[in-house]
Amino acid sequence: MEIERGGYVKALADRKNNGAIKVITGVRRCGKSYLLFRLYKKYLLSAGVQNEDIIEIPLDDDDFEELRERKNLSQYIKSRTVENRTFYVFLDEVQFCEGFESVLNGLSRKENLDIYVTGSNSRFLSSDILTEFRGRGDEVRVYPLSFAEYLSVYNGEKNDAWREFMLYGGLPRILSCKSDEQKAKYLQDLFKSVYLKDVVERNHLKGDTVLESIVDFLASTVGSLTNATRLSNTFVSNGIMTNDKTVSSYISYLEDAFLIEMAERYDVKGRKYINSARKFYFTDVGLRNARLNFRQQEPSHILENIIYNELLVRGFNVDVGVVEKHIKDSDGKQKNVQLEIDFVCNKGSSRYYIQSAYSVPDEAKMSQETASLDRISDSFKKIIVTQDDIKLWHTQKGYLVINILDFLLDEKSLEL
Repeated sequence: MEIERGGYVKALADRKNNGAIKVITGVRRCGKSYLLFRLYKKYLLSAGVQNEDIIEIPLDDDDFEELRERKNLSQYIKSRTVENRTFYVFLDEVQFCEGFESVLNGLSRKENLDIYVTGSNSRFLSSDILTEFRGRGDEVRVYPLSFAEYLSVYNGEKNDAWREFMLYGGLPRILSCKSDEQKAKYLQDLFKSVYLKDVVERNHLKGDTVLESIVDFLASTVGSLTNATRLSNTFVSNGIMTNDKTVSSYISYLEDAFLIEMAERYDVKGRKYINSARKFYFTDVGLRNARLNFRQQEPSHILENIIYNELLVRGFNVDVGVVEKHIKDSDGKQKNVQLEIDFVCNKGSSRYYIQSAYSVPDEAKMSQETASLDRISDSFKKIIVTQDDIKLWHTQKGYLVINILDFLLDEKSLEL
């Protein structure tokens, strides 16, 4: 079974021979190695590159253990190359080599080397490394399977695929598991034995219960507004001693491991960010569900998480929108209330406002969902994505209402 991840192959192909070090990042087990060593290699071979001109080094493989020493790594790559011929260097899990930055900076000066590296830690491979590479780094972020990618190799009906995707998410290995029990066990073991263990060891948190409490809280309140102070106060009231600085640091550790994503609040009319609270989403809903032992489904929140992830895959910068409305209270006094727009999506000069609504059964619910959109005076497109089994339609105000599967399976759905 080969999963064609054409968008990522194109992203790498567009960067081919651009003089930069291509840094492929993403949560563990999302398919970075598969993308590089199978799909992109297949593309290069089809484009006329010779197999011997592709140097593949998976540093997490014990057979390549000696290359984890930076001088050995540098000498090995140089020994595989000759002048006046282009070579493509694939380095998988490059963080296994201490001091790899200096190795790659040196190699990147060679005009006949086109370098690609993967890693699983954003602070190490996305933020710091781009600085260390002195402007030579070019990041390609890889996500778990989108629903369109998942469905392309799913053996069954579309609606069955959707139900499984909402429950078990899009990590590629899920498609090879034969039973619900195998899928659940895979995700639960992965979360505990790989992801959390990785965060704990990398940040020296052994014996600390706060991290797991934060993970549980964010999983159970996915898509809800929160901040470090609020979390800290909640934990202290439940006998878990911590403070907002520690909570903030631990959340950043989870972001660094690509387990969660943060969406900031944006005042649409005031055109400024609001720092009081943020929303957090899981990179994969299956991991979120596994953390809660599949007990807390909440389809409306899962739907919102999936829409958020899809927008990131499509290359949007995504914020949570806020608009103010003036109302009179029971005493006749005016007060301001904040109405929320689930997602404000920006890419280049394009912007979309999107509401996630699990169901819109009547006019009252539609009015509730569009109240915030009604307060926006600009001309950018406004969209309601719903689980309802409907054909897409436009309201009298011009808002697009679209079924979730139509939204996910048509990469141009925002333009309909």
